[in-house]
Amino acid sequence: MTKPCIICVAITGSLPRKAHNPAVPVTVEEQIESTHAAFEAGASICHAHVRNEDEAPSSDPETFARLKEGLEKHCPGMVIQFSTGGRSGAGKERGGMLPLRPDMASLSVGSNNFPSRVYENPPDLVDWLAAEMLVHDVKPEIEAFDLSHIHQAARMQADGRLKGPLYIQFVMGVKNAMPADRDVFDYYVKTVNRLLPGAEWCAAGIGQHQLTLNEWCVAEGGHARTGLEDNIRLSKDRLASSNAELVARVAAICHRHGRPVATPAQARKILGLT
Repeated sequence: MTKPCIICVAITGSLPRKAHNPAVPVTVEEQIESTHAAFEAGASICHAHVRNEDEAPSSDPETFARLKEGLEKHCPGMVIQFSTGGRSGAGKERGGMLPLRPDMASLSVGSNNFPSRVYENPPDLVDWLAAEMLVHDVKPEIEAFDLSHIHQAARMQADGRLKGPLYIQFVMGVKNAMPADRDVFDYYVKTVNRLLPGAEWCAAGIGQHQLTLNEWCVAEGGHARTGLEDNIRLSKDRLASSNAELVARVAAICHRHGRPVATPAQARKILGLT
């Protein structure tokens, strides 16, 4: 298999703190430095959240703007993807950074359970975020926490709320949501291929499932996500030393399966980005 594999590095997220792993980058400066190392290790997409000084998640557009400027300077060509996730803000706050015109932004098109709460994505907010992405020419990454989210994304593409071809990410291993189950994974891939021909897909495995999902994705011709947002450990016995170390692990999987690691230019071509 010679199709290049896009490696996305989810550098920070909303939950991990330095008390969990000192390598988690929190400040904009730390995020830029950590992403640059991951970029050199083979990551071509940076999935980014921002934090306040107390490490709490934020949706502040000015902080996103400083991060975007630094990433464009130090990681030339890298695909910048901002999170519109629900832990960082409420309502339309979640899309306040979209006028900055990042290359991509995450979009959850439905609700589901999280470990201790409901991850709410009401239809009116989903439609507003999708519309903002169209206005500002931001490509969505559809975060599918449930099979119904793939079907909803297909409906939204069909009626013009989303511009195709889509990029779908399966999120597996979140407690109380979709488990990291091989039969489910295979059916997700089959469903994307049936409902959304021409779409690209990847998957995120949470915690101990990260490596498993990396293996499945690379072997089956998809793309891979890694990073300290989803998993702070390299193994059961050792914390990951950096985002770059987790990216290097995925690059090694790619090499083992005979797949080249996508360069930023190749990633942009695959995703239909300029």
